[in-house]
Amino acid sequence: MSDDEAGLAPSGGSLRRRPPWARHDEPGRGGGDGLPRRPWIASVVLAFVQVVGTTAASHNGTGHVPLDHFGYLLLLAGPVALLWRRRAPVVVAAVVSAVTLVYLAAGYAYGPVFLSVVAAYFSAVAAGRRRSVFVVAACLYTAYVLVTLWLYRYLPPTGDHRASWAQVSGAAAWLLAILAVAELWRLRRESYVRERRERAEEARRRADEERLRIARELHDVLAHSISVINVQAGVALALMDERPEQARQALTTIKAASKEALGEVRQVLGTLRAPGEAPRSPAPGLDRLPELLEQAAGAGLGVEVTREGTAVPLPPGVDLAAFRIVQEALTNIIRHSGSRRASLRIVHRAREIELCVDDEGPATATAAQSPDADGGNGLLGMRERAAALGGHVVAGPRPGGGFRVLARLPFDTVAATAVPDKEIR
Repeated sequence: MSDDEAGLAPSGGSLRRRPPWARHDEPGRGGGDGLPRRPWIASVVLAFVQVVGTTAASHNGTGHVPLDHFGYLLLLAGPVALLWRRRAPVVVAAVVSAVTLVYLAAGYAYGPVFLSVVAAYFSAVAAGRRRSVFVVAACLYTAYVLVTLWLYRYLPPTGDHRASWAQVSGAAAWLLAILAVAELWRLRRESYVRERRERAEEARRRADEERLRIARELHDVLAHSISVINVQAGVALALMDERPEQARQALTTIKAASKEALGEVRQVLGTLRAPGEAPRSPAPGLDRLPELLEQAAGAGLGVEVTREGTAVPLPPGVDLAAFRIVQEALTNIIRHSGSRRASLRIVHRAREIELCVDDEGPATATAAQSPDADGGNGLLGMRERAAALGGHVVAGPRPGGGFRVLARLPFDTVAATAVPDKEIR
């Protein structure tokens, strides 16, 4: 994985325990390869450890060349090269390997000089250049074998002995262990980055779904209430002089509808301000059907209701969707149909509830070719509600004229019977 692919912004939320590379992915702290943005700090630490540790090893051991200016220069060359490990990880790995090989060939004392090799290989593998690192490591090991098994007689110190096969095998095992741990680091880091990306995508998906849910709720609440208000306002204006009592009744209906709409809008907006708190009022359901029919009657629409089957308590989500679908269907009739009569059929089945709303039409001039003058948001919202529950909505002209909305909403029988009362959303 490249640096650009790994550079993923945090997905939000707190993580209880984050891997070491997680902190380096944050803005201002590190990059996508799991390395700090201030590599000089690690280089200074490595230089200090290598110089101090190798100096101690040189003073305590024999059979090697004492450290001189060239030796100290080689000890510092590796950490200095690591300053560019983010820009050119493979080149840095090759340079550090060459410096380490020269140090060994010069006959200086063994010590923590290999820490620069470990850091360079880790950096290159984390940057997704593991194949190139394997080639560099193979070249380093091959050169090491040549030096310790053949060229040692031509190199300092004088009287040096040929390395044993155990030493050569140990160096191979040590090098393979470094590469294996670096590869494990890379895999775990890629897994972490992938999980963060998935969490970010899931958070965006939930946010989109929540926005759609709120948009549907606001549309259903406002469309119905404003339609009733619009009709009653027209009635009040027409009868203001001739029949003031009926005009007063229409204004009373407007007041009640607007109050109800404001309450439901506050409930929806309250979920945005305090998403962790439950709404104080229950979600509407089919138990509020008489109230909905009364509002429709106030707008001049008579609705005949028929029921089939044995009614069972519905899960809150299904109950809310059923109420909103009926509400939107009646709103569309009030706004876009010339008919003042409608029929509502509710069919209760074992695992499904069916809702059918019919009107005889014809469509008014403002309805055009769609029953939704707002561009079809009402029908789209009904279909989205039903689809979220695994159901569907069919809407269109019916045989003999008029318009029909047919919705089927499935539900779990066990869950439905376990919820005798309406729950708070």
